[in-house]
Amino acid sequence: SSQVLLKSDAPTGDVLLDETLRHIKATEVAETVQTWIELLTGETWNPFKLQYQLRNVRERLAKALVEKGILTTEKQNFLLFDMTTHPVSNTSEKQRLVKKLQESVLERWVNDPQRMERRTLALLVLAHASDVLENVFASLADEKYDLAMNRTKDLLDMDPEVEAAKGRGTMEMIWAVLAAFNK
Repeated sequence: SSQVLLKSDAPTGDVLLDETLRHIKATEVAETVQTWIELLTGETWNPFKLQYQLRNVRERLAKALVEKGILTTEKQNFLLFDMTTHPVSNTSEKQRLVKKLQESVLERWVNDPQRMERRTLALLVLAHASDVLENVFASLADEKYDLAMNRTKDLLDMDPEVEAAKGRGTMEMIWAVLAAFNK
């Protein structure tokens, strides 16, 4: 599986991304995409790799989205304990993304992942990995829903290694992430 090699450690301006770059730079042996996903999400139990984990990554991502006005923070009571949740507060931003994905699959479909806009392909991969693709297309009429789901399935069923070999840079990474989530 694909190993992550650092091309540049120039700061991105994003705290979590810059921290990730520092971790990747500090590793002595190149790690795979799968390993980095496990490390950076805090889902690894390898005691020798704990120094490469991003601390409280989910909470920090949620906090950044709250600061951008996308999410809000609420306390919800679950029987014996309170839990902090982050529901969407900016529904227009959510609708914009949903519409963008719907249009890319229905109206601007190129039937070739190499010609797709990188951010759109990345969004589709993340929506698939997060199990929310059906929600993205739920507002469509039945015929369009089926078409959108089938086109996306065709895309996501492609061989990530073959597609990664065709692409460069960002595209290669998107396919490597899809391969990791499909394992």
